[in-house]
Amino acid sequence: MAIRSARERNLWAQFDALQLGSGWDEEDLGKRQILVEDVFGDSHPGSVHLDQLTEHICRGIYERGGKPGRFHTTDICDGCAQGHDGMNLILASREALADMVELHAGFVPWDGMVLVSSCDKSVPAHLKAMARVDIPAIFVPGGSMRPGPDQTTSLVAGSISLRQKENDGITAEEIRDYKLTGCPSCGACTFLGTASTMQCMAEALGLALPGSALVPATMRDILAYARRAGRQVMALAEENLRPSDILTMAAFRNAVVVHSAIGGSTNATLHLPSIARELGLELPPELFDEVNRVVPHIGNINPSGEHLTESFWFAGGIPAVQLALRDYLNLDVMTVTGRTLGENLEEIARSGFFHRNEGYLHNYGLTRAQVILPPEEAKETGSIAILKGNLAPEGAVVKYSACAEDMRALKGTARVYDSEEAAHDAVVAGEINPGEILVIRYEGPRGSGMPEMLMTTEAIVCDKRLNGKVSLVTDGRFSGATRGAAIGHVSPEAAAGGPLAYIRTGDIIEYDIAARALNVVGIDGRETGAEAASAVLDERRAAWPLKTPPERKGILRRYTQSAASAMKGAGY
Repeated sequence: MAIRSARERNLWAQFDALQLGSGWDEEDLGKRQILVEDVFGDSHPGSVHLDQLTEHICRGIYERGGKPGRFHTTDICDGCAQGHDGMNLILASREALADMVELHAGFVPWDGMVLVSSCDKSVPAHLKAMARVDIPAIFVPGGSMRPGPDQTTSLVAGSISLRQKENDGITAEEIRDYKLTGCPSCGACTFLGTASTMQCMAEALGLALPGSALVPATMRDILAYARRAGRQVMALAEENLRPSDILTMAAFRNAVVVHSAIGGSTNATLHLPSIARELGLELPPELFDEVNRVVPHIGNINPSGEHLTESFWFAGGIPAVQLALRDYLNLDVMTVTGRTLGENLEEIARSGFFHRNEGYLHNYGLTRAQVILPPEEAKETGSIAILKGNLAPEGAVVKYSACAEDMRALKGTARVYDSEEAAHDAVVAGEINPGEILVIRYEGPRGSGMPEMLMTTEAIVCDKRLNGKVSLVTDGRFSGATRGAAIGHVSPEAAAGGPLAYIRTGDIIEYDIAARALNVVGIDGRETGAEAASAVLDERRAAWPLKTPPERKGILRRYTQSAASAMKGAGY
């Protein structure tokens, strides 16, 4: 394959002069040129170490005779945005990051690209950009944070914060101890939240090297993966193997299988369809439901299970899951190794990867089978469900693997709020009663940017009076760490005139996860059945105006005015 920039260099001599003025050598001008973009910055632990990975990627590119060009667009963190309006910007940042990579990749004709990120919105943003730009590319995950004391995660914050607000005898020392130990290293949070899930999805799609998702961010292995990625992108550029050759419908289905098996974040039901749409592919919500009905849930990983992401990688990570579930996967799909998934699994088994890393697992007194269950020992199939009914005609998402069995079907009185802040305050003030269904609306993509409801779900599960007794229904989204009966992504959303806009406190909601149903079945405290309740909602629709959104500007204005339904990925 010829050097892609050769023609443009002859059009305008300043092109070469500008690169030479940036410290390039004349010999670099004739090499394959590779865009290396990360989200390095001081914004959070998932980004602060990525410059080290980029350095090793560049070394790998140099080893194969290429010239890297380094670019950076720092991402932002859901954890820092909890409880204030900054959370409204988080999902929109996915689109902004993808756009920036598109700009960097498009203003000159690169021969290939390596993208590096760790976390919730930056990983799907990079995968969207890879699909959109469609030049030879490889993704490098930023790995996992170390565990906190007693194998805890940063989400000890839920209990700490609730006790602070309730003045529940918490001491300044307890708060300080958490702050000093909650995030003990760089890397993505060490539970299977959205950050860790999307690292896994990058590998499951075939866009990251086998075994590279969730490597402990402080271990030498992550640097070795980065170096290999730099070398491998040169091979991809030589072969002109592009993301569109890898991201087939079969690859997306494989990713949904893995997602189902590990108990991944509900946010993947936003991100995978949005990535697919960059290639003109439709990934319907029904596919998630179909797969989750048959695939064994074998990942015993927090929050749907016991163990942390570091232990999951020690147990074999995504390759171990793929080997265990190979009968559910298409092994002929192409990957960034230049080989098929089946060939990759044969190679990684020969390499000693599983045996070598299981020894680290033994440091914790664990075996592989305790973290990644043999399929025949799985207690249930799947981990998420798509619910439909008169409250969610297009669908809603629930992660039942993180929900107690006695909360998987419920009929309860609705307590309706038009913002998460109001609902959260009601929980903390003790205004919510066991058996009620908390409704938060106008928090969808067009309502407020689709913030996550983690602060409220944590307030519920950390309240002994409410934990396991209160459900939440919203057109907003959830953290991948969310626990309990939490039904989100209700579509159409309230701001788009969905039925959620027309219920009120006192109406009766019923959901049944096994039946995949979510309905209003009563009005003003009186049971009427779903059909009669639908008629009342229609009457209210004719009489009630939608809530007028506040005046917005900039990216939040652009996003909320044009975002697609959550069932279509919430992109624009």
